[in-house]
Amino acid sequence: MSNLFDPYLTRTYQEDKKFLEQTDVPIITVSATYREDLKRMHGYPDNDTTPDVVFSRAHYSMAIGAAVQAWGEKLDPQKAWLVDPTNYVSQDKWRSITLTETIGKTIARYPLLKTLKDIVDKFGRSKLPILDSITPPLLYLTQNIDKPILSFHIAAGNILAEQGKTVVQVITDPHVREEYVTNAAKKTMWYCVFDQHTKIEFLEKAKLLDIKADPNRIIVTGPPIDPRIIAAAEKKKPWKPGKKLKLCLTTGGLGTNKGELLSLLEQLLPELRKHDPKLQILVYASTHADIAEDVTELAQAERVKIGTVSDTSADFRLIYHPQIVDANEQLIKYGFPWADGFLTKPSGDMAYDAAISGSFLLTLAEWGEWEERIREIFEQLGIARTALNEDIMDQLSVLMTAQKDQDSWITTAMQNAHKLPKLFNNGNKEILAVVRKAAK
Repeated sequence: MSNLFDPYLTRTYQEDKKFLEQTDVPIITVSATYREDLKRMHGYPDNDTTPDVVFSRAHYSMAIGAAVQAWGEKLDPQKAWLVDPTNYVSQDKWRSITLTETIGKTIARYPLLKTLKDIVDKFGRSKLPILDSITPPLLYLTQNIDKPILSFHIAAGNILAEQGKTVVQVITDPHVREEYVTNAAKKTMWYCVFDQHTKIEFLEKAKLLDIKADPNRIIVTGPPIDPRIIAAAEKKKPWKPGKKLKLCLTTGGLGTNKGELLSLLEQLLPELRKHDPKLQILVYASTHADIAEDVTELAQAERVKIGTVSDTSADFRLIYHPQIVDANEQLIKYGFPWADGFLTKPSGDMAYDAAISGSFLLTLAEWGEWEERIREIFEQLGIARTALNEDIMDQLSVLMTAQKDQDSWITTAMQNAHKLPKLFNNGNKEILAVVRKAAK
C-alpha cells in the first residue's frame, strides 16, 4: 500500500481498484490529480480550494468524455470507471510529480524553450521522472483486471502492455510518436486512431522500426469528443452581422500560450468599454491562478467588469478553478454551448472540441508538429485560420464582414463546423466498440 498524503485517499484507492475490476470499461489516463473531487465522489470530506497538479486537460477531458459516453444519462460505475494513478503517487515519490509539472509549465510558457521541448519529444516521454512514480499505483489498481483496459495516455498503455494486459490505446492526435508503436506486435494491443492518414503513418513508423503491427488492430475511430460538447452544437446557430461576436480565449493544462492570450486581451478589452461593443469575451484560464490574476488585472486596468461565469449576457467572463474537474465542467457548461469562436492553440482537445461545438477557430502558436497537422485539418475544412496576434481587431473586422452576396468568413466557418464529416461525431462510440471487440 502506498504511503498516501490523506487517509481518505487510502479508502478511495481501494474503492477505485474495486470499481475498475468490476466495471465493463476500465479507463486509465495520466493527466492530473483530482484528489478532492475523488474524495467527494466517494462520499468523503473534501476541500474545493486545494489546487490540483495538472499536466494536460486533453488526457483528462478525452478520458472523461469516453466515460460519459459509456455512462449515458448518469454516472454508473458498472458501465465505466476512470482512474488516474497520479492521484495515488506516494509521498516519497511526490517530488517527481511536481518536477514534471514545473518542467512542463516552464517550457509551455516560454517560446524560447521550445528547443528543450523538442529534445524531450525526440528522446521520448519514457525518460520523464513521473513514470517511476505512477507505475506502482497503476500496477496495483489494474493487477486483477483481465478485460480490455482503455488507455488515454501512451505511458500508461505501454506499462500495462508490458504486464500482458489487453489494452485499447487511443492515439489522441493525428500524429504517431515512436512510443505508440513500441508494443504494436503484441496481440493484446489495440489502437484507435484519428483517421486513415494516421493509420498509414502508424504502419509506416512500425515498418521503419521493424515492428510487426497488425492493421486489423489499428482502427480508425475519429477523435474522442465528450458527447456533451457534441450536443452543444445542436442549439448553436451561426453568427450573423448585427449580433455581438462571442469569443472564448483558452489556455491548456500547462498554461500554454499565456503571453499570446494576454497580448490578445490587451487589444480586445478596449472594445468592451464602448457604448455598443461588438464582442463578448470568455477567458478559460483553467487551473492557473497566475493567468487568472493577470486577466483580472488587465480587466481592472481597462475598467471592464468581470461578470459571473454563469451570466452568459455579461460582456466579459473568466473561468478559473484550482481543480481540473471543476474547470473542465465549467468550460463544457458555459463555454462550448455559448461561443461563436475560439482563440486557442490547435491542440488535440480544444481544437476538436471547439469545432465539434459548432465554433470557428483562430489558432495560436502550435506546440509541435501534431498541432500543425491539426491546424491544417481544420483549415482545409474551412473552420480555422491563424490568428493575427498583433492585429486581432482588424482581423476580426475583416472576418465579420460579408462580401457581396456571400456570408462573412465567420458565418461560413460556423456553417462548416456544423457539417463536419461523420468521423468527428462518433469517436467515443467507435472507441467503445473497439473495447467490446477486443474483449472477444
